[in-house]
Parts: sequence; C-alpha cells; structure tokens
Amino acid sequence: MTDLAFSTNAYTRFPLPEAVRRIGAYGYDGVEILGDEPHAYFPHFTDADRESLLETLEETDLAVSNINANTAMGYYDDAPPSSFFEPSVIRADEEARTWRIEYTERAIDLASTVDAPAVCLATGRPLPGTLPEDARALLLESLEEILEYAEANGVEVGIEFEPELLIENTAETLELIEEVGRESLGVNLDLGHAAVYGEDVVESIHDCAGSITGIHLEDIVGGRRGKHYHRIPGEGDLDFRAIFDALDDVGYDGFATLELYTYPDEPDRAAEEAYAALKEYV
Repeated sequence: MTDLAFSTNAYTRFPLPEAVRRIGAYGYDGVEILGDEPHAYFPHFTDADRESLLETLEETDLAVSNINANTAMGYYDDAPPSSFFEPSVIRADEEARTWRIEYTERAIDLASTVDAPAVCLATGRPLPGTLPEDARALLLESLEEILEYAEANGVEVGIEFEPELLIENTAETLELIEEVGRESLGVNLDLGHAAVYGEDVVESIHDCAGSITGIHLEDIVGGRRGKHYHRIPGEGDLDFRAIFDALDDVGYDGFATLELYTYPDEPDRAAEEAYAALKEYV
C-alpha cells in the first residue's frame, strides 16, 4: 500500500519547520524535504536547523519520504526564477562537479539523520562543449563516489529523469541502473515527467518495478503535446486510479510524493486539494 507525502518545495515562502507543520495539517503521512534554499541548502544548514527539523517531525508525526537534491539554487547569487540543475554531476569543470558530489553527500547525511529512505538526483544537461558521451562518463564517475557514500549510510539514490536532461526517460534510467550495477541506485519516478516525454505512465511503473526509490506525482495537461507544468491532481489528464493500481501491481509500498512547487502563492490549497483528490487511492 502506497502512502502520500507532500514536498516542501511548494512552501518556499515559509521556513522549513512551518512548511512541515502545514503539510502535517492536511492528512499526509510523509513529507519530502527540499534540499535547497530556502529549506535545506546544505552549506547553510546548521546543527540547530537539523534539531529544529527533527523536533518538528516528531511533533507532526510525519515520516520523510525523500530528500530532494535535484537543484542547488543557493549556489548562485543571481539564480533564475525557474529551477535548473547546475552545477551538475556531469559538469566538465572539476571543481564545480566536485562541489555537486559533496552537496549530494550532505543530502545523504540528512536522509540518514531523518530516516529518509532515499535522495533524488537529476543528471543535468550537457553544457555546450561537453559531448553526450563525455557527460555520461562524468555521470558514471560521479555516481561511483556518491553511491559509495550512500551505501555506507544506508540510503538509496534515485535518478530523476526529465525531458531534455542527459537522462530523460524511463529506458535511459533503467539502462543506467543496469550499467552501474549497484542496488543502491534506482529511479525516483516522476510520472508527470514520463507523461510529458510521451510515455505510458502505467508501463513506466511496470518497467521500473523493483528499482523505484520514490514516486513524484503531479497532474499534467496533454502529455507530450502539452507543457511541463505541475498541476493539482484532477486538473490534468493523468489517470490516478490506473497509477495507483499499477503501483499495487508491482508491490510498491513506499511514498508517492506530491511535487507541486508551481503553487508558491497558494501551497495550502495545493496540499489540501491534492490530498482530497488522491486519498481514496491509498
């Protein structure tokens, strides 16, 4: 049976403890922690911040579904308003790539502290001057170090594919997992991303059976013909009954995390309406 969680990345106008408390008010069993500004940007995330988070989790009785380490907007003084993935684990610049590896290791530290099963990691895009085959070699090198650290801490790493990234679909993710050949590497399966790429989301779930470290949920309008814009369930075209049936079919018993960062002006509405739309399935 799948449980529902909600990501704090919808609550970027609130401090982390308040975001967790607000999510806890709507019936969720879990919360995903944004591993970035303004919540847990690791170079600035202090021991006091960790203690405050632990106290809030105990107060709300929420489990942590995942540490979302896809972005690191806090790295930049002038980051653009939309999320991007630099510096990435495929960056040719050695210093920047090392920074990202170490940043991911700090996400693993937090996952271990709060008993989260996994962290998610996006590959980023090959930048001009870096051939895709060279970017893949850098990805494999980065993952070797990250996974060694994750295994020592009892945490899994889920690659989150996304259209236009180096790893952008289900097949490429599964190929990477097979090539790496370590049980600590899986897929953080964002079903909206699968839909936007043009995949059948139920087939994607079945293909990923046994390798899913976490699920991200949002509604999407139009699939490949639409826009990559995360919507509250019921406002798009995804069949959530079929999604949860497929998760049951493959024996997935982890969290399905609502990722609705597109509602920073009304995160409470997004959390409340998303839970109401999906509670019958869990």
